[in-house]
Amino acid sequence: MTYRKDQGRMTRMAAFWSLAILLIYGCMSLHTQLGVSFGETATNSLVPGLKKIPLLGVIPNISFFVTAAVALGGLWLINRWLNRAKNADLLIDTEQELRKVTWPTMEETINGSILVMSCVLFLMAFLAGTDYVLAVVVRRVLLGH
Repeated sequence: MTYRKDQGRMTRMAAFWSLAILLIYGCMSLHTQLGVSFGETATNSLVPGLKKIPLLGVIPNISFFVTAAVALGGLWLINRWLNRAKNADLLIDTEQELRKVTWPTMEETINGSILVMSCVLFLMAFLAGTDYVLAVVVRRVLLGH
């Protein structure tokens, strides 16, 4: 199925970058674990004369290349998965529905936030007071103090 260039662009981009950030975070953890697993070889560069990759500040060793391959493969798979017809249709429909939403104004948002914070503070005080009273009652009844 062919899609127009801008059809669902924002939701597709948001979905891609959200998944990409999770993948990169996982790859950073993988790189650390592989560095620990490989031990001494983690400090040895596989590229003669290059101790660290200039912009990344990473030693080009086995753990780096394995992690880079996983990251690139993962990014490619995410892109392929998001561009499947079924998933693309879902994201396009989602964006179309979000355009129909009447979003609150800044004043409504601030008033709603103040109301929520007030309710949370009231419930916090109520539950703390109830906890204190019940603790005193239980202490007097069960322990006789």
